[in-house]
Amino acid sequence: MTETADAHAETAIDSRITAWFAARDWHVFDFQREAWAARAGGHSGLIHAPTGTGKTLAAWFGAINAWWMSAVDETTTPGLTVLWITPLRALAADTTQHLVRSAEELGLSWTIERRTGDTKSHVKARQRKKLPSALVTTPESLNLLLSYADHEAMFAGLQTVVVDEWHELLSTKRGVALELALARLRAINPRLATWGLSATLANLEQAGAALTGGADIAYIRGVVPATTEITALLPETVDRFPWAGHMGTQMVAPVIATIEAARTTLLFTNTRSQAELWHQALIRARPDWLTQIALHHGSLDRELRDTVEAMIADGRLACVVATSSLDLGVDFSPVDQVIQVGSPKGVARLLQRAGRSGHRPGVPSRILCVPTHAFELVEIAAARKKALAGELEARRPLTGALDVLAQHVVTRALGSTASGGLTPAALRAEIATTHAYRHLSDEAWQWTLDFVTRGGAALSAYPEFRRVDTDAQGRLTVGDKRIARRHRMTMGTITSDAAMRVQWTKGGRLGTVEERFIAQLKPGDVFLFSGRLLELVRVRELTAYVKTATRKNRQVPRWAGGRMAISGTLADAIRELLEAARDGHYGEPELIAIRDLLELQKGWSALPAADELLVEHVTSREGRHWFFYPFAGRLAHEGLSALVAWRLARMHQATFRFSVNDYGFELVTRSKVDFAVDELRAAFSPDHLVDDLLTCLNASELAKHAFRDIARIAGLVFSGYPGQTKSARQVQASSGLVYDVLARYDADNRLLTQARDEVLERELEIGRLRSALARVGEQSIRLAEPPRLTPLGFPLWVERVASQVSNESWKDRVARMTVQLEKAADRKSSR
Repeated sequence: MTETADAHAETAIDSRITAWFAARDWHVFDFQREAWAARAGGHSGLIHAPTGTGKTLAAWFGAINAWWMSAVDETTTPGLTVLWITPLRALAADTTQHLVRSAEELGLSWTIERRTGDTKSHVKARQRKKLPSALVTTPESLNLLLSYADHEAMFAGLQTVVVDEWHELLSTKRGVALELALARLRAINPRLATWGLSATLANLEQAGAALTGGADIAYIRGVVPATTEITALLPETVDRFPWAGHMGTQMVAPVIATIEAARTTLLFTNTRSQAELWHQALIRARPDWLTQIALHHGSLDRELRDTVEAMIADGRLACVVATSSLDLGVDFSPVDQVIQVGSPKGVARLLQRAGRSGHRPGVPSRILCVPTHAFELVEIAAARKKALAGELEARRPLTGALDVLAQHVVTRALGSTASGGLTPAALRAEIATTHAYRHLSDEAWQWTLDFVTRGGAALSAYPEFRRVDTDAQGRLTVGDKRIARRHRMTMGTITSDAAMRVQWTKGGRLGTVEERFIAQLKPGDVFLFSGRLLELVRVRELTAYVKTATRKNRQVPRWAGGRMAISGTLADAIRELLEAARDGHYGEPELIAIRDLLELQKGWSALPAADELLVEHVTSREGRHWFFYPFAGRLAHEGLSALVAWRLARMHQATFRFSVNDYGFELVTRSKVDFAVDELRAAFSPDHLVDDLLTCLNASELAKHAFRDIARIAGLVFSGYPGQTKSARQVQASSGLVYDVLARYDADNRLLTQARDEVLERELEIGRLRSALARVGEQSIRLAEPPRLTPLGFPLWVERVASQVSNESWKDRVARMTVQLEKAADRKSSR
C-alpha cells in the first residue's frame, strides 16, 4: 500500500473497535491496526503471529470494519459476509463462540453459525436456504456447498474469507482443495479479500501465494511474546549407551513434581501409544489424581475429547496428556505450563506447543522437554537454539495433484449443471489462478477431462466411471443423480487409517484403533486404550466390543504416524552442536549433561564434522556391521539403507539386514566383505536414484497401498452409503483391483505415477534423501573401526534387535550388551 492509502485506511478504522479494546483495558497492537488498515484498503493478507497474541481479532475486526465501511443499513442483518475456514471441526465450536461474543458486544446485527460434519441435518437444511452473516466451516464443507446449483448466489455477497491455521493446510491435499475452492469464490466476487492466519511459518511469501493465487497481499508480522522459556528436564544419571525410549517413564517422578508446581499442564507426546502409556504411568504413580488427569488424542471419541477440552478451559484439570490433537488454536487460558515428552522433532512444532501455555499477550510461554533417551538432550538443545533464533521449517505447498483436480472438476460440473454446465476453457482459466495448478500442462488437463468424462483409456467400458457428461457444445454437466449423490458423500481429501470402532458391550463409544491391531488380538486379550485396560470380547463388522479388564498384562495399540522424523532444520542444528562438542565446546546445559557420552563417542570413534560422513565398521559374532550417519531423518534413512545395501550387494555378494533412526542406519552381514571408501562413495551416488529405489524396494506394493487414497479422492472407489460402509480392507481390495487393471492396460496412467511419487515422498522423503546424497558427494568419508558398538551405533543395534523375532527377551539381550559396553568404557576411562 502507498503511504496515502495507508493513512486513508487508518482513518477508516471504526472507533467502535478501539472502544471495545479500551473497555477491557486491552492494548491494541500495531500489527492489529496494520491488519485492519490493510483490510479497509481492500487488501488480502497473511498474519504471522505467535499463538495467543491476537491474530483472530486482527482478522475478525478487520472484516467487520470493512462491512461497516460498505454497509448501507447496519440495522439489517446481512447475508453471508465473512467465511471463516478452520482445519479442525474441534476448532469450529470454540471459534464460533468467540466470534459470536465479540459481535454481540459490538452491537452487530449479524447471525454467526458453524457448519461442519457434526452440524445437525436440520441446521444444514436451513443454512442451504439462507447462510448466516458469518459462517465458520471446514474446507470439506465449503467444497460441498460449491457442488450445489445455487452456490453462486450463496456466495455473491461474500466480502472476506479468513483461513485459520493456514500452515496446517498448506502442504496437504486439503490445502490444495481449499486453493481450488478459493479460486471459485474469487471468480464469483473478484473483490473478495482472503486472509490467512499462522503461528509457525518460515516461507511466508510462498504461503501467501498459495493462499491468494499470487495476487497482491499484505504480510503482517505480529508481536513477539514476552519470552519463550524452553528448558530440559535433566536426568540424574545419563547412560553412555542410550536407546530410544529407555528413559521413558523413568522420568515420571520429576515430571509429577513439575505438574504439582503448576496450575494446569499440557503434557504432549509424539504418538498416541506414548500418550496412553504416560497417562497410565501418571495415574499409577498418583492414583489420587484419577479425576485430575485426562487423556486426549485423535482416536478417542469426539464426545470424550469435547469433555476434556471443556474441563481444561474451566481449569478443572491438573494435567492433560495429549498428542497433536491439542496443538492447534482452541483457547486454553488456564494452561500455564507445557511439557513435551521426547524430542519435538521440529522447531515449529516446539514453538507451536510452547504457545499453548501463557495463551495471552504479554504472558511468557513455557515448555519443559523431557528426554526419553540421552541423545534427545542434544535434539532439545538444538531445537531451542533454532527456535530462539527464529529459524523455522518451511512448509512447501503441494502442486499438481491430479486426484484432487479430478474431484474438483466433478464438483464444479455438478454445481453448474442446473445452469447448463460450464466450458472446459472457463474452468481451466479459473483453476490456473491457483498456486497448485498454475503450471498445469495441456496434456495433464486433457488427461483429467478424459478421466472424469470417460474413465480414461482402461475404464471407458464401465459406465460408473463416466461421471461428467459433455453436451454438443462441450459444456460439462453431471446428469446422473446417483453419481451426484455418491460424489457429495465422498468429497474431501481426508484419508483415514484402516480403523475400527472400540465400543463397550453395553453401548458407549470409546474411539477407534487400527484394524490391523485388532486383527492381531483374540477374544480375552487385554489392551490399553482411552486410559483404560480393556478386554476384547468380540469383533463384529467394523466394531471391537470390549469390557473392563481384570488382568494387568496388556498390549498398547500402534497407530500409523509413529514414524515421525526430525526436520531438516533440526538435523542441521544437531550436527552443529555435535561438531562443537567434537572441538570441546559444550555451551548448552544438555550437552554438559551428556559430556561423558560424547567424549566416549570421540574416544572410540568420532563425532562427525559438518563436512564429514562418519562410517563405523564393527565386527561381532553377528557379522560385520556398517554404521552410516547422514543425519537425514528416519524416513530418508529407510530409503538410503535399502539403496546403499542394494548397491553394495551388487559390488560384493552379500545379504544385509538393516535398521534406521534419525541419525543414521546400520547394515549388517555375515559375509566376510570389506568395502573401500571409493565403493562406499559409489553407493551414495545420486545417479539413477529413482530407478534404483524402485528396484530395491517393493515399490509396486507400496504404490498400490498409496493408490487407495488417491483412488478414493479421484472417485474411482466408493466407501459405501451410510449404514453400509465398507471396511478399509474392502476399500483396499477395490482400489487394488483398479490399480491392477490400470497397471496392465493403462501403464502410463497419471494416477499411477502420482501414487509412485507420493510413496517416494511420504514414505522415504525423496527430497531429503536426494539432498543427503548431494551432501555426501561434497563430504569426505571418515571411516572408523571401533572395537565395539559406540554410543551412536548402539541405538541402531537396539532398533534391529527389538524388531527380530526371538524366544529371548530383546530387553534382556539389550541389558546384557549394555553391561558389557559400560564395563569396557569404565576400563578405558580408568587408564
